[in-house]
Amino acid sequence: MMKIVKLIVGPMASNCYIAWDEDTKDAVIIDPGFEDDRIMETVEKHGLKVGKILLTHGHFDHIGGLEKTKAQTGAKVYIYADDADTLTSAGKNLSTMVGQPMNPGPADVLLRDGDEVEISPNIKLTTIHTPGHTVGSCCFVGEDVIFSGDTLFEGSIGRTDFPGGSYENMMKSLSRLMTYDDDMTVLPGHGENTDIAYERARNPFIARG
Repeated sequence: MMKIVKLIVGPMASNCYIAWDEDTKDAVIIDPGFEDDRIMETVEKHGLKVGKILLTHGHFDHIGGLEKTKAQTGAKVYIYADDADTLTSAGKNLSTMVGQPMNPGPADVLLRDGDEVEISPNIKLTTIHTPGHTVGSCCFVGEDVIFSGDTLFEGSIGRTDFPGGSYENMMKSLSRLMTYDDDMTVLPGHGENTDIAYERARNPFIARG
């Protein structure tokens, strides 16, 4: 069974998720957006073995704690291939916009659409490419949950006016997410949890798309 803890981190109130197999304690950290001691406190509290850090995209508010978290856990960093350069360019990860340039270094693994990421032998997440917020935005889909990054929020969507953003691509990505079952829980990069049924019925961007 997969257990998930959500931590709201940093000045942009980014959601960082720690997901693990309750039986084996194998874990992943998704979007360590800020250097927050609670990340490792959660890992240590539950006796977790963090083997992977997954990034839904490469903006500064989702990678701000990446260097520290990688150093503390020894985990490998995974990002979608089209966003790979955000980890080596402060301009492309937008950290220059807030006056705190960051360059955490290249990822260990570049993901492609359909790639499976193993949390444990029993639990896997499927990578789906959902461009729109960035060219390499992706979501990670489990049996009953979608880690949606800044693609889909409760009642809203991620911005498409940053470099690499595209409203047209965002609409296509949202349509893809709407093919999932109504009861799939959506865990976004900012804000509250939601589900596909709610977004299908009430998200104005999806209705308009």
